[in-house]
Amino acid sequence: MTEPLSLPVFRKISRIVDGMGLRAYVIGGYVRDYYLCRPCTDIDVVVVGSGIDVAEALARETGSNVTVFKTFGTAMLRTEGIEVEFVGARKESYSRDSRKPVVEAGTLRDDQLRRDFTINALAWSLNGDTFGELEDPFGGMEDMREHIIRTPCDPDITFSDDPLRMMRAVRFAAQLGFDIAPETFEAIERNRERIRIVSRERIITEINKIVLSPVPSIGFELMDMTGLLPLVFPEMSRLKGVEKVGLHGHKDNFTHTLKVLDNVALNSDSLWLRWAAILHDIGKPATKAYDPAAGWTFHGHEVVGARMVPDIFRRMKLPLNDRMKYVRKLVLLHLRPQILSDDVVTDSAVRRLLFEAGDDIDDLMTLCEADITSGDERKVKRYLKNFAVVHRKLREIEEKDRVRNFQPPVSGELIMETYGIPPCRIVGEIKDEIKEAILDGRIANDYGQAYAMMEELAARHGLKRRE
Repeated sequence: MTEPLSLPVFRKISRIVDGMGLRAYVIGGYVRDYYLCRPCTDIDVVVVGSGIDVAEALARETGSNVTVFKTFGTAMLRTEGIEVEFVGARKESYSRDSRKPVVEAGTLRDDQLRRDFTINALAWSLNGDTFGELEDPFGGMEDMREHIIRTPCDPDITFSDDPLRMMRAVRFAAQLGFDIAPETFEAIERNRERIRIVSRERIITEINKIVLSPVPSIGFELMDMTGLLPLVFPEMSRLKGVEKVGLHGHKDNFTHTLKVLDNVALNSDSLWLRWAAILHDIGKPATKAYDPAAGWTFHGHEVVGARMVPDIFRRMKLPLNDRMKYVRKLVLLHLRPQILSDDVVTDSAVRRLLFEAGDDIDDLMTLCEADITSGDERKVKRYLKNFAVVHRKLREIEEKDRVRNFQPPVSGELIMETYGIPPCRIVGEIKDEIKEAILDGRIANDYGQAYAMMEELAARHGLKRRE
């Protein structure tokens, strides 16, 4: 590893604080990630004194623009391609019904004590006489070696003061592959109801980081075990459980969903494809039924799940834009490739799948292959073999018929212009019949054949060409 404080900006800060008679330290994630060999370009500097004064002095020296947040006593600037945030050392106290602290000036130790976890309380001195020395009063290095998430002070106080830290504990455990210390874990269980005072925006930020972690199932399992899951994501919590009637039992859809999510994570870094994995079976609790002849069924769960997606996105403060529509589409279509792999793969069925999935067909296939989670290896191999057939068919049909995102070669405007009619039901019917004929393979995706069919259909409707 390179020297921990090798960036020129650190020596510049050192000269400034020595000249001002202040003590300053790099603290938190930058220090932690150095020892974990993880990249980090955000630097937090705590100053025993005015962090704003130091930031403004550095901005003058480097010619950078500084943004000052006087209310919070912080300042931020970008220099040498990195972001540096300055704050004065402080101590905090909280009231029971708010997560907004009462803040007052404090020592370095006060500032470290208010940090969420010991691994985030590590600090390097920036002063010339102790440059680079590590300040670790709460055993953060030992916890890092032992892969432990632990709070610097009483965890009940830590989580009651700022309940979002419970979600952060889960997130760091998922991101780093660490364990949550037993006393910290138990404190999350005791204080879980406090998460209700935290805004949805802050909660979803942590959930998205969990979703993007290397093995996201770790985070969701921890949320479930601590009791946070039903409070922050009740729809996913309802997937839990196995119900039996006689010898018939269905699989645990929560466990299955986590396997699918981890499978997708192995093949894609896309946040929204991972969300499609999380929500692909979200409609199952609402559609579960027992049939003595067939056992447990979840008929139409893909349709119900797709309808649930906008409400889930709205409540969780996820974006209600094309990303939501993408997730909803994948949830709706996630059974289609599986059905094709079970049946004889017809060109018509493949055309329709390509048309409906459009540019998202590759992501849909990634999701569907991830959805193969049977414990029976022979069944998995059979499904994968059938999926290979579907993949081949998709490529062949796409190359031959070009139906991905296609628009019928004959437009509504052309129909109206040719026959001198205004917008009406007949125009839509002619367009739809031409589209269906192309998807069924009765005509090619070709202007000449589509035009000829338009003339045939227009005659059937009694339309005459405009003179």
